[in-house]
Amino acid sequence: MSETESQTAGPESDVAPLRERFLDNPRPALLWFVGAAFLLVLELGRILGWVKGLGTGVKFIIMTTATLPAWVGSNVENAVADTDALPGSLEPVGEVFGSGVVTVLVMGFVVSVFLSLSNRRVTRLVQPDMPSYRRLRLERALLTGGLTVASALMVLTPVGGLVEGVIGFLTAVLDNVSNQVPTLTSREIIPNQGYRSPDGSGWEETFLGLSPGQSWGVRVAVVYAYAFAWLVWLWRGYNVFRDQYRAADWTPRDDTLDRFSGHYWGLFGLVIVFSFVVMALWAPAISTVPLEERSNEPYRFEHTFLDDEDIEGNVLTDGSGDLETVRHGQANLYSPSKGAEQNVGLMSYDDFDRFSPLGTTPSGGDMMTQLAHGARTSLIIALTGLGLATLIALVMALLTAYYKGLVDLLTVVTSDTIISIPLFLLVMMLSVVFSGSNHPLVTPLDGGLLLAIVFAFAFWPGLWRAIRGPTMQVAEEDWINAAKSYGQTPSKIMRKHMAPYVISYTMIYASLLVGSTIIVTAALSFLGLGISEPTPEWGRIISNGRPYITTNSWHVSTVSGIMIVFVVAGFNALGDGIRDAIDPESDVGEGDAAAAGGGG
Repeated sequence: MSETESQTAGPESDVAPLRERFLDNPRPALLWFVGAAFLLVLELGRILGWVKGLGTGVKFIIMTTATLPAWVGSNVENAVADTDALPGSLEPVGEVFGSGVVTVLVMGFVVSVFLSLSNRRVTRLVQPDMPSYRRLRLERALLTGGLTVASALMVLTPVGGLVEGVIGFLTAVLDNVSNQVPTLTSREIIPNQGYRSPDGSGWEETFLGLSPGQSWGVRVAVVYAYAFAWLVWLWRGYNVFRDQYRAADWTPRDDTLDRFSGHYWGLFGLVIVFSFVVMALWAPAISTVPLEERSNEPYRFEHTFLDDEDIEGNVLTDGSGDLETVRHGQANLYSPSKGAEQNVGLMSYDDFDRFSPLGTTPSGGDMMTQLAHGARTSLIIALTGLGLATLIALVMALLTAYYKGLVDLLTVVTSDTIISIPLFLLVMMLSVVFSGSNHPLVTPLDGGLLLAIVFAFAFWPGLWRAIRGPTMQVAEEDWINAAKSYGQTPSKIMRKHMAPYVISYTMIYASLLVGSTIIVTAALSFLGLGISEPTPEWGRIISNGRPYITTNSWHVSTVSGIMIVFVVAGFNALGDGIRDAIDPESDVGEGDAAAAGGGG
């Protein structure tokens, strides 16, 4: 509890724990949880799909980390062979040594993070009176050794294959359940791909017999209504907690929310960012056609349509048309947007009755599908890259503020070196170097994950410089000296007494960099770098439509460009609103935001 909450709520001993406050008045919380459970059930299949995607990402991180020792060991072996430092028969020793050292270092890092976040201590069960510093060292040694042995068993014995098989089985079960559970916004509930009835009575295999365009509009409206319902219900949950269960009658967060509610520029940004995030999360539902059907594997899927024209191209009005099937790849050849001769514009149907609300691409693909999945790509890259950059910057700011001296000097030199390199040149150079190899980081999102890691490397020095001053001020406060005098460990002081006061500044600067990340991602794709096909990306769409900007197919580049402008402006507006709400006297300006972004 903060100092303000303590003053408002009274002495800490008089405040009942949250669990007791809930048991004394459970009705409001239970009603809110029932409503949240109802919303979850409506989209349970899609939410399970998100969980599966998150688990796939975690599995990839673990598997990639597992290959790091072998990669380092192979390099050590090659270096030993080049220098002739050991006889040929002993060269494998270099590989074993290199991989072993890296394994121990990785496991030691994992153990250190775990112990810093956990208050439970294994050695307390054996020797409760052991000094804290000795207990921490012993626990690190024991857990690191245990994890190293477990890793060796996973790699060198059939245990690893067994564990991988169990994980694969659980993934398959989750995938099957997510596909079988009904979802409110699924294509099965609100289908929009159909064909005209031969007797002229309407449309077949669409939602309530509506046209494909109307059915798609209904599904998009349901998606945004559902997302807005979640937003309203989460706000309702916060109000329930504040009115019924919070110990303090007032906290500084109340003033922050009040300031943001009156910040119209920030509210505009919230609306834009909310729309963008919903488009990214529900990209399969907002798309008019599944991505793999019309873009990734168009010759694998078929489309049914009514052929009501005679051999001369005249429309038959006597209902004698026939139902035909065509593969999407073949239909795309007749539906591209390439200027005056061939064009499928906004809110149009092609010759095969396929609806495209934003027209088609020069290759005949659906623009709405490309933009929706491109939004997901941009969101994943921005969140991953800035999340890693923020984490690195926050950790380095806490370390340099606490230890100062040599740690601060080395960090200053390193950050200045990275910032001195122009951001765009740095990202382009690293993307080209890694993309030209068979590195495993190139595979996810066709280079998207690698681009996110490059952004993290490029952005963390600027973020660290931005929050270094506030972190230094916090490190000089009296309560930090008091915590040191009570014998608290450095990790606990940094985590509990310093980080809460710096996170708000980190949020301000990170939010101002999301737009820059999206722009640089689009620019690299526009130049043919960064993300490669078939993963959709907004910059590549603009590049593909550039030759037709002055023709009837202007929508290809123009619509994509307008999307980028609005999304970037929305994130910048939201960042301004967060900054003014958290710290109304802040003088953070465009210059500071640019500095946080790295070199020019």
